[in-house]
Amino acid sequence: MKGPLFYSKILLFGEYGIIKDSKGLSIPYNFFKGALKTDDQPSETAKNSNNALKRYVEYLRTLENESNGLVSFDLKSLEKDVDNGMYFDSSIPQGYGIGSSGALVAAVYDKYATNKITVLENLTREKLLKLKEIFGKMESFFHGKSSGLDPLNSYLSIPILINSKDNIESTSIPSQNKEGKGAVFLLDSGMTGETAPMVQIFLEKMKQEGFRNMLKNQFIKHTDACVDDFLSGNVKSLFGNLKELSHVVLDHFKPMIPAKFHKLWQQGIESNDYYLKLCGSGGGGYILGFTQDLDKAKKALKDYNLEVVYNF
Repeated sequence: MKGPLFYSKILLFGEYGIIKDSKGLSIPYNFFKGALKTDDQPSETAKNSNNALKRYVEYLRTLENESNGLVSFDLKSLEKDVDNGMYFDSSIPQGYGIGSSGALVAAVYDKYATNKITVLENLTREKLLKLKEIFGKMESFFHGKSSGLDPLNSYLSIPILINSKDNIESTSIPSQNKEGKGAVFLLDSGMTGETAPMVQIFLEKMKQEGFRNMLKNQFIKHTDACVDDFLSGNVKSLFGNLKELSHVVLDHFKPMIPAKFHKLWQQGIESNDYYLKLCGSGGGGYILGFTQDLDKAKKALKDYNLEVVYNF
C-alpha cells in the first residue's frame, strides 16, 4: 500500500513576519516528498514513524472532539492502518525548515478526513482559510503552534500568497528562466533546527518595544517589498530589498542563525555575490540564498553544497 505523494515546501518570504501580519510567499519544492505506506518488513525508521503515528491518532481523536465540527476523521480506518504498520515514508529531512511535518499532515488529511475540502474544488478564500485553520490544529501536535501554511502548501501543491493572517490566496509565480544566471538556492547548514525553541526566542524578543518597532518598520517592510518584487518579476528592486532584509536578519535574528554562518552571512552582504535569509524558523536546517550570479555564489560558497530551487 502506498498513498499519493506530498511534497516539501519553501517559505520564500515571511518567516516570523507572518506571525505579525507581514506578507509571505510559499512555494512547493518537489525535490523532497513523502507518502503513507505499509511494508511487510519495515525498517527501524518505518517503525519509529509508525510509533509516532500511534500517538498522532490519539491527538486527532482529541482534536475531533474539541474542534466543534471543524474537522472529523475516519479514525477507525486510520487506527486499523496504523495497527497494521502504516508509516510516513519520506525523503524530506526533519528539522530543515522545508515542511516535513506539513507533508505528513497533508497526507493524513487527504486520506482520512471526512467531508474534506478537495484540491479540485473552487478554492475560495473561505475554503483556503478553513483548510489553513484545520491544518494549523493538526500540525500543532508536532511543534507547538502552527500557522497551517506548510500542510496547506503540501496539500495543494501550488504557490500560496499570504497577504495577511486572514487573507491568503493561491498565486502563480513568474516562470523560471533556466538560462538565467540568477538563482534561489538552499544552503545546507549541516545541523537540524527545532522550531519550538526558535519561536520561543522570537516571542520573548517581541516583549521588547524596540524589537517590535524593528519588526514593523524594517523586517516586515522589506519582506512585503520582496514578495511584491518577486511576483512582479522586478529582479533589480528585489535584490535591493533582499540585501536590506538579509542585513536586518543578521542584526536582529542572530540566535536563529547558526554561529558558524554569521561571517558567511556578512560576506554576502558586503560582496553582493549572494544574500542569505532564514528558511523557516532557523536554528539549523537549510538557509535560503539568493544570487544574481550563481557562478559567483558557488565560488564564494565553495565549501558548501548548494541546491538550486529557482532560476531567474
